[in-house]
Amino acid sequence: MTTARPALVWFRDDLRLADHPALAAATASGRPLVALYVLDEMSPDLRPLGGAARWWLGEALAMLGEDIARAGGELVLRRGPAREVVADLVAEAGIGAVYWNHRHLAPAAAIDNRIAEDLAATGIEHHGFPAALLHDPDAVRTKGGTPFRMFTPFHRAASAGPLRAVLPKPVRFVWAEPPRGDHLADWALAPGKPDWTGGLRATWTPGEAGAHRQLGAFLAEGFAGYATTRDRPDLPGTSRLSPFLRFGHLSPHQVVAALHRAREAGSAPPADVAAFERQLWWREFAWHLLAHFPGIERRNVQPRFDALRWRHDDAFLAAWQQGCTGYPIVDAGMRQLWQTGWMHNRVRMVSASLLVKHGLIHWNAGEAWFWDTLVDADAANNAMNWQWVAGTGADAAPYLRVFNPVLQGRRFDPDGAYIRAFVPELARLSPNAIHAPWQAEAAVLDAAGVTLGVTYPHPIIGHEVGRERALRAYAAIRD
Repeated sequence: MTTARPALVWFRDDLRLADHPALAAATASGRPLVALYVLDEMSPDLRPLGGAARWWLGEALAMLGEDIARAGGELVLRRGPAREVVADLVAEAGIGAVYWNHRHLAPAAAIDNRIAEDLAATGIEHHGFPAALLHDPDAVRTKGGTPFRMFTPFHRAASAGPLRAVLPKPVRFVWAEPPRGDHLADWALAPGKPDWTGGLRATWTPGEAGAHRQLGAFLAEGFAGYATTRDRPDLPGTSRLSPFLRFGHLSPHQVVAALHRAREAGSAPPADVAAFERQLWWREFAWHLLAHFPGIERRNVQPRFDALRWRHDDAFLAAWQQGCTGYPIVDAGMRQLWQTGWMHNRVRMVSASLLVKHGLIHWNAGEAWFWDTLVDADAANNAMNWQWVAGTGADAAPYLRVFNPVLQGRRFDPDGAYIRAFVPELARLSPNAIHAPWQAEAAVLDAAGVTLGVTYPHPIIGHEVGRERALRAYAAIRD
């Protein structure tokens, strides 16, 4: 038995045992371990999780607790300001060293820095490790030493750098006597009445094991042709790994390693691997931006867009949130989001465009709704992708781009299968009519049981009307 003072491993957005640098280092230290998760809803400037993410967190902590129990330990749960919780537990358990993986959101990183100072002042070791990203934000810079602001040069530089090897799950754990902890059920992370999580439970299996099953199934069944099918919401052409990456059940290093193994085995075409890796680098770019330019999750990256005259329209926002805009591809996406906590990426762009361009409603309103309803709600990706659509971001699409939801539906859901899955009142319409039911003849609507304005709404705004209004608003700040 070791007489060394215990090591505290503080889990955050890294709820796994494999490829966990902090856990690997703590185990290698020879100290007995204490595993901790802190639910911090009290520290200043930390944004509370949305409802869907809170549900996922509850399931994820249960799974992590079971994984640690199978390894002979116990996950200690504490609730409160992290700085106080860590200090209290260090004193109670006689901790000699604290290990964690880095966080890159400014308020969380500031808390970590203060805790590190507290520990150093009392002679307690502290060790932080990069884990959530392929490269630490400070490791990828321009030749002039400044952060990248555009994706293409960032991608070129970041993808050229070597990646660390994936760390295996420790084969042997030595655990200290765990201090007291909270009961997970007392945190009430899942909703009470009404319980709206049925669709989430039917769709997802949070946890490290669920993540690896999802990754394996995607590579075996859905990956071939990814470069061309990933924009099709009617096909199983996307990985659905985003919530597993968000909560750290998988690291991006593990995903890249799996992609390369599949490519070397001949089961993953190089073009598909490159297309998927580009999505990982886009995620990486979002976090690098947020780390270097704190606050862009709330405000425009390009300040000139602060002058844009957004509209306040509760009725438009509510219709969009409820999937009742009269544009079938958008309504299908918004209902998929509500039912499953997730939405296909192409449909996210089209739906976001309808809100910020046709509706001229500030992207903050859409970002807040996604934050509350997405199981993969991610501070960097959520905000950056909304700003990309709004045209206010660092690597924004041309702000004059306004997606036509009818053309997008016909192109990416040509048979209407995706719409039928989530907008059943239109299920009997033909592929020609389902994307724009208001253009169909009355006899066609009658035969399909569709009554516009009764069983399905008219478009909330005409595409050309909304497009022209958006162009005028954007032109006003340009002029």
